[in-house]
Amino acid sequence: MKKESKSGIIVFIIILLIAGGCFWYTRTHQNQDTPRFSKSNPTGNPSGYSSDTIDYKNSGKEYIAALYVEGVIEAANSTYNQKWLLSTINHLKNDPNNVAIAMYVNSPGGAVYQADEVYFALKDYKKAGKLFYVYMGPLAASGGYYISCPADKIYANRNTLTGSIGVIAGQLIDATELLDEIGITIEAIHSGRNKVMGNFYSEITEEQEQIMQSISDECYDQFVSIVAQNRGINANKVRTLADGRVYTAAQAVQHNLIDQIDTWDNMINNIRQKELGLPDVKVITYRYEHKQTFRESFFGVMSQMQEKSIAAKLGIPVSVLNDMENFNSYPAYLYK
Repeated sequence: MKKESKSGIIVFIIILLIAGGCFWYTRTHQNQDTPRFSKSNPTGNPSGYSSDTIDYKNSGKEYIAALYVEGVIEAANSTYNQKWLLSTINHLKNDPNNVAIAMYVNSPGGAVYQADEVYFALKDYKKAGKLFYVYMGPLAASGGYYISCPADKIYANRNTLTGSIGVIAGQLIDATELLDEIGITIEAIHSGRNKVMGNFYSEITEEQEQIMQSISDECYDQFVSIVAQNRGINANKVRTLADGRVYTAAQAVQHNLIDQIDTWDNMINNIRQKELGLPDVKVITYRYEHKQTFRESFFGVMSQMQEKSIAAKLGIPVSVLNDMENFNSYPAYLYK
């Protein structure tokens, strides 16, 4: 039994090493990906059909863009693509027929860097004299709330969870005692005492904790200032709200984090009639759609089988194993 337990732990460590390699490969090759663009039929339905196309043409009439932000905000994943989103916002800014963005947000947030890029792209869009509204879906937390802040008005469903104003600077795993116990030694040849900080095979020092905390504090101050400036709330008041918790839609309205609880259709009608004075202006949906390749599908199935096997050997749920593998190695405005 002890032998099987050690075997499972060794396999788990190997998976961590492989996961680290995959993370490095993804980070170094992600900018080579070509984003897919998605533009659907003209509809105001936030769950409307979307298709793969790079066609941004329309009939030449004014329109509202229903722009979707879904999933974790990072370089790219199955539901989100940073290049696509920034390119789409830039296109809408420069299209004279576009009069407003109605952005549907269903996201737990994500990387600080990407969230801030989107924030500035949307601020730039507003400088063109166009309206920017946000509708929050089931979850618009942390970075999802961050990118919503520039909106002229923020709407939410009555069951929306939002807020989670805070930062995860990075999640560090110290597995040195475990490695010693099972007789594995990993030696990283490096210069600079903090060069390998954050690796699970080296101890976390007090200095390294302070380094990570300083990063977290700086990102946190940035988040607080974004909320204070855009929502017109005193910075000290924001800090009392920004303890990382999520808020219900009703609580968010009470604290002035959002403006109104309503339906998507009512928000669109308000933009059309009250803001634009164009009751018949059409709505065109822009939604990223990732087409999974055979390679991704194959390795996805293999990974799931492997995860179940390792979790069974370690005697832990697969969900716990996933959490241990998918820790953050970068500053994130992310609700977990």
